[in-house]
Amino acid sequence: MSFLSALSGLPTLSSARAARTWFRIAGLSLAAGLFSTVTLAAPPLLTPAELNGLLKQAPAETVRVIDIRESKAYHQLHIPGAFSAPYAKWRGPAANAGELPALPQLTTLVQQLGLTPSVHAVVVSSGADATDFGAAARVYWTLKVLGLKELSVLNGGVKAWTQAGLPQDNKEPIVDASSFQPTLDKSLIATKEEVRAQLEAGKGRFVDSRPADFFLGQTRHAAAALPGTLKGALNLSHDSWFVPGTSTFVPTAEAQRIAASLNGASSGSAADTVSFCNTGHWAATNWFALSEVAGQKQVKLYAGSMVDWTKDGSESLMANVPGRLQQLAIHARMWADRTFK
Repeated sequence: MSFLSALSGLPTLSSARAARTWFRIAGLSLAAGLFSTVTLAAPPLLTPAELNGLLKQAPAETVRVIDIRESKAYHQLHIPGAFSAPYAKWRGPAANAGELPALPQLTTLVQQLGLTPSVHAVVVSSGADATDFGAAARVYWTLKVLGLKELSVLNGGVKAWTQAGLPQDNKEPIVDASSFQPTLDKSLIATKEEVRAQLEAGKGRFVDSRPADFFLGQTRHAAAALPGTLKGALNLSHDSWFVPGTSTFVPTAEAQRIAASLNGASSGSAADTVSFCNTGHWAATNWFALSEVAGQKQVKLYAGSMVDWTKDGSESLMANVPGRLQQLAIHARMWADRTFK
């Protein structure tokens, strides 16, 4: 029996896809000694059917489903075998949640989840909307920054899993803590100093992942000191990557088309791309789309984004900053929204 034939019984997956996905999980020694053990990178996106097939066929210790919803939702129902690690645990301090948490904090978190470089981690969010996807993308980015490579996001989250009629339970699994000691992959991180140097030199391609009203300086994040965007930035809203009216990420070919549209809009190289937003949440979706799905490697995420950037009043390197009177009007509108709504 051929290897593909042996895998033909995998539920919901074609033989070829089953074989590819199985390789991505752990790497297998093929029969008859024809091939040595091969380990391939996990696909960045999994459908509910694909994840269900993997959970049924792969050894339990090789796949770890990480549910980043709030604890209450997790404890009601979750994907069988999933571990709870709410999104708030992956975020930075109150002053700017977008900043990358301290390495010791992240090390403890991934060790508690039993993660190692050989474990395929699948990040699962609620699937409520495009903004929710940003949480999964941000956790995926964080795990990759920590040196983990076998990573996926469940496309459509728990919502898509539920709509597919797949099983859920409320059992809490137990896993032994790992001894994995991560180090930061700084090639994925754009610091304020690096961003400043690129802007001053007129180099790089900066992608503002926020909706147009933020990009145009018509509003701002509550923690940002100024409205506006980085000088020369392109605007590609984070929700551009989803099937209209859903939280489902578009097919790879469509993502590559969207990514290619940036090339003609900027003189900057795709390899010099920095994705940013307000606090590194929406920007994580653009980073994920460009880097992981469209294959534009060396794309970086500016985690602190505009909240971090505007702390020191770097207005000379910004664009679309409104006048003082308009800034006061924006502030008054934001205050009214918080006070009376």
